[in-house]
Amino acid sequence: MTNLTLADTRALPQVFALQRKIEHLSERGYAFGHQDTTSYGVGWRHNHDSYTSDVYKVVGDFPLVYGFDIGQIEHGREKNLDDVPFNTMCALIQKAHKEGGIITISWHADNPVSKGDSWETTIAVKHILKGGSYFEVYKEWLKKVADFVLQLKDENGMLIPIAFRPFHEMNGAWFWWGNPHCSPKEYKTLWLQTLQLLSVEFEVHNLLYVYAPNLVGTTGEYLLNYPGDHVVDMLGLDLYQHGTAKAFQKTLKTNVEVLRMVAETVKKPYALTEIGLDRVLEPLWWSTILDATIANTGIAWVLLWRNDSKNHFFVPYPDQLSASDFKIFSEKTHVLFLGDEKV
Repeated sequence: MTNLTLADTRALPQVFALQRKIEHLSERGYAFGHQDTTSYGVGWRHNHDSYTSDVYKVVGDFPLVYGFDIGQIEHGREKNLDDVPFNTMCALIQKAHKEGGIITISWHADNPVSKGDSWETTIAVKHILKGGSYFEVYKEWLKKVADFVLQLKDENGMLIPIAFRPFHEMNGAWFWWGNPHCSPKEYKTLWLQTLQLLSVEFEVHNLLYVYAPNLVGTTGEYLLNYPGDHVVDMLGLDLYQHGTAKAFQKTLKTNVEVLRMVAETVKKPYALTEIGLDRVLEPLWWSTILDATIANTGIAWVLLWRNDSKNHFFVPYPDQLSASDFKIFSEKTHVLFLGDEKV
């Protein structure tokens, strides 16, 4: 499946290696991922004396895919939108990479026009496109993104390859880059402009570009904002359970099938780039709902969202209702954790 070219025409060899690694995951099963897994969890935050994860506390292993978010980097702040210091994030990325983990980064950028957060939906996209009144502001923001990404180096000074997922869930209404607030044409232009500025202007060559809508019903819906095969490296999809398990399984099955059909047509790897059930109140959610629906579908990974507190978490902590089932889930040979890379 491997493409001879990537979205960034000057992508580094390690980015091609990451693409191949991702493609090979689906031959073995799928990788388990978790957002901010080593940054904080239920009742703890990372400090320099400890390296842990709620995932590790329950199953004795770390995720294979590590999610991070660089929201607030655009302002040159010391911490991201979830209070994680960027220097800490950098160190956690370096450690995860060294141990064989895959790093994926999202960017909940503030609204450049209103100066509100990502969820403040004042019209902005058309103003940050070239010729727009906020283009220079956006360009300065991207320079800060570039500066951070270019700091991510391993112990040999090699840049760490990152699966970068900007402007996700663009077919929803909740972000300023969502479809009610910009047209598909404007979104595609924003994607191309972002790629161009990062790769050409700022010489960032350690990114794989991941396109990830929110849930869809058809391939047409999935492709509505798709900027083109030549500027996308990987396909994603975000989908959360909000209602019954039965309804979620039906929706998940449909969405994974749509994702698979598109991916097979464009010959790119694909993943569930965000998924979860907040507070995991179904005791057997992992084995009978999630895995039962997505096993053998060809996805590369599933990324569960973050563990903020006992009121908002997506992976069990010790003694949580679904912890024993999560342990059973983690031991399935086709569900790949970090330890499976070291066998």
